[in-house]
Amino acid sequence: MNLKFSKYQDFIIEIKNQILQSQSKAALAVNKELILLYWNIGKMIFENQSLLEGRNNFIEQLSKDIKSEFPLISGFSRSNLFNIRKFYNFYSALSVQQAVGLKELNPIQQVVGLNDLHLIPWGHHVVILEKTNTVEEAKFYIEETIKNNWSRAILLIQLKQNLFERQGKSINNFDKTLQKNQAQLANQILKDPYNFDFLTLESKVHELEIEKQLTTNITKFLLELGKGFAFIGRQYSIEVGEKSYAIDLLFYHIILRCYVVIELKTVEFEPEFAGKLNFYLSAVDDLLKSEIDNPSIGILLCNGKNGIEVEYSLKDINKPIGVSEYTFIEKLPKIYEKNIPTVNEFEKLLKENS
Repeated sequence: MNLKFSKYQDFIIEIKNQILQSQSKAALAVNKELILLYWNIGKMIFENQSLLEGRNNFIEQLSKDIKSEFPLISGFSRSNLFNIRKFYNFYSALSVQQAVGLKELNPIQQVVGLNDLHLIPWGHHVVILEKTNTVEEAKFYIEETIKNNWSRAILLIQLKQNLFERQGKSINNFDKTLQKNQAQLANQILKDPYNFDFLTLESKVHELEIEKQLTTNITKFLLELGKGFAFIGRQYSIEVGEKSYAIDLLFYHIILRCYVVIELKTVEFEPEFAGKLNFYLSAVDDLLKSEIDNPSIGILLCNGKNGIEVEYSLKDINKPIGVSEYTFIEKLPKIYEKNIPTVNEFEKLLKENS
């Protein structure tokens, strides 16, 4: 018998034993055992690729042999075996082990949270592996998925909108105006830029129109803001002295336990914007904040900003304020809209030219 074929047979038996052992434990922790099984099989695939020439053929043959042994079990298609191997390769690299200071198999416990009762499903892992480039980025999305209980569809949206790069990127004065733990949490909730691509607006849109569309699309708006925001009102009226003022958008953040004032500007940041928001925060703290609430936080959303100007503007302000940009889909002028075919017209053109 060919030595290589004999070793391959032993390899198949070893994989079979892994699957049988996993099945015996599945009733206790289905997803945990599945992740462990895939990790171990990925390791075995990586270490035995030399058994057959050409790793693509190797994976394809392996898929057929596993299906032959376990015809009623799914999850061992050619494409998923590639995912399983990638899963192991991605998290078991020497650089990863050195970075987290762990030995073999421990990186998966560290990165995937193997001991956590709320492990994310395999389908989520596949999406993360496809869309991320570093373990740090992957770990971020794993932790956020667990924390926010994201479905795969929501996870895909956050990956598409590059949440990892936008999270905690705003310019703010939180370190100077909040206690350490509160400052860290507040910094994590802010993004830069905020993605309002679910809106379609004119290029010279008014602030009230943005507010109106954001509140009309409140579910999508809250998803973009992140976990913990509870909407209180738009153009929220507060009385200071004999004057009445209207706050663009007022929220309460359940995790931070504080009011969040959001001011929208359709132009680039100007220093006086920070002063006005500081005034609103003082009023909210005096008129709305209770003894159990933390200091109110302000978020200024502008259509562009200069970092140095923002830093100077926030330097001596005593209220916590963060400044971020936002993006949206700009509506085409009507003169151009007339020249764009509708979906039905486009399909008709395709049929005529096919």
